[in-house]
Formats: sequence, structure tokens, C-alpha cells
Amino acid sequence: MHFFSDNATPVCPEVMAAIAAADRADHGYDGDQWSARLNGAFSDLFGTPVEALWIATGTAANSIALACLCPPYGGVLCHEEAHVVVDECGAPGFYTHGASLMALPGNGAKLSPDAVSERVKMIRPDVHQVPARAISITQATEYGLAYTPDEVAALGAVAQGQGLGFHMDGARFANAVAHLGCHPGDVTWRAGVDILSFGCVKNGGMMGEALVFFGDQAQVRSAEAARWRKRGGHLLSKGRYLAAQILAMVEDGLWLRNARTANAAAQTLARGALAAGTEERLMHPVEANELFIRLTAEEAAALRAQGFDFYDWGEGAARLVTNWSQDAASVQPLAEALRALKA
Repeated sequence: MHFFSDNATPVCPEVMAAIAAADRADHGYDGDQWSARLNGAFSDLFGTPVEALWIATGTAANSIALACLCPPYGGVLCHEEAHVVVDECGAPGFYTHGASLMALPGNGAKLSPDAVSERVKMIRPDVHQVPARAISITQATEYGLAYTPDEVAALGAVAQGQGLGFHMDGARFANAVAHLGCHPGDVTWRAGVDILSFGCVKNGGMMGEALVFFGDQAQVRSAEAARWRKRGGHLLSKGRYLAAQILAMVEDGLWLRNARTANAAAQTLARGALAAGTEERLMHPVEANELFIRLTAEEAAALRAQGFDFYDWGEGAARLVTNWSQDAASVQPLAEALRALKA
């Protein structure tokens, strides 16, 4: 049983069917009927007029979003363990033509308004220092925690007060919203977010993410992002196949159904881990589809010997990731194996 990553999962049937349905002649690039429906579909989803673009990868989505918010001489305030910092091979700097990532600490990979405000205060208003121009947060975070609407709004208030753009890396946005039980608008545009990278691949898609632009600058930024997409080699000639996948996710609630299934599987594993000992077995609360648990080398080897695959997460720890194709019953064997571990 594989718990490496939700990137390694199969494509969900609804998405595969949507790809097949789009397999006929239409206009190239983003001039097709599926791409033309993205703005309306996401406007309905978020309850406000938006602009939306398909993007081939999450790395390109995040980097292009930041390029729309931050000039080459500016800086992006983000968590020190954010994906844009540690897992994208300098792509944000590549797309922004040199903007700096201003990495900050925070519990559970969350940024706090105070930390952001204090960092901004340290920057002299002269030409010798990099000025902050944007904030970027991950929803859910790199440790599987969900920013609440109030937490996002507090950062949004800082962004507005300091004149900063506000980007959200939503690779697991669906899992966060499923956990919070809120309207997707409550943790995005109502809370001050300017651009959302809306994840699909981790949630059952084959390929393709979406950039969603909010507010009175949505059209301008979307047009700029379209230029970055072309210049970066991400304007696919048959983009309808990406648009069709995204529409299959958002038009009838598949994005939330898949996320709820993955989250429920994670909760089953969390109960097994807690039953194996004290609460210290879990390194962080389980709020999405990731678990970070303390395991000795011997315990990890024992689990792998039973056929369970996962990543080590530093010495004495492991990460387990569930996905849309694993319901609570299917992950029960691992839950039982965790429960059998000694405290």
C-alpha cells in the first residue's frame, strides 16, 4: 500500500471521462470551448467574478502568480519550509527574473501576521534593500495544517496595509476547505487573497492546475499571467485537455468529494497512530490528507515489511499521505499496523 504522495495516485474516473469527451477537434491553445468556460465555472465556485487560466504544473502556477505580484527587485514573504522555497528549484526567481524569497519561521509551516509585520518593519525605505512586494502562503501547509478564514484574513489585512500582493499556493486547497467546512471564498478573496494556485493533480487529476485571479486587478493580472505562460513554454497547443480536467473537478463538486475521501482516510490513520501510544506519536494535528508521525527506525522497517510504503521525514519521523482513491476501509490495514506499535 502506497502512502508516498498524492502525486502518485491514479486519475479519477470522472477526470478520465472528461479527457475522453474533449478528444475531438476544437480551437488550439486556450481558444477552445472548455477553456472558455473556466472563468464562469470558477466565478460560480467562489461566488464572485474571477479570471482563471489553466497551467500545466503547480510549480509554473506558483511562479507565474508571484511574477504577477512581485518585480525582479522585490521580495516575497513566505514560510521557510514553503514549497516555493525548498521544492521548486529556484523557479520563482526564474519567472520573476530575480525576486527574493524572504523566508520566515512559523509553527506548522504557518506564517503569522506578527512575523510578517516585523519583517517588513526591518526593511529600510531606500534603494539598498529589497522591498517586500508580496506574501505567499500554502493551503494546506507543508505540514498539513489548514489556515482558517480568520487566519487568512489577518494576513490579508497586513498585505492590504503594507501594499503587498497576496498569493495562496493551493496544491491541497480542496483538502483544506473540506476540513474547514467553509465556503471557498471565505479563505480566498473575502480574506484578501489576490491569486490562488488551485490544485487538481493531487486531487485526482492527470495534469493541469488553475490560476484564479480575484479583485479589481484580476483581468490585468490574468492577461499578464497569460504572457508569462506563453513565454515560459506552458501554453499547450491542446489546452482543452487541461481545461476539461479542471471543469470536471469544479463544476459538480468532485474537487470536494475527492478531498473529503482523502481526509477521511487520513483521520482513520490518525486514530490508529494515537491508539499506538500517546499524542506525541503525531507531530502535528491532522487537518488534511497528510500525517507526520514519530517512528523509530525499527518501527518504520516493521511497517515496510508488511507492505506499507512511505517517506522518511528526517530522523525518527515519517510522512504518510492519503488520496482520493483510498477510503477509510482501504487504509484500515495500516491503521491496525500503527495501532499495534508499542508506545
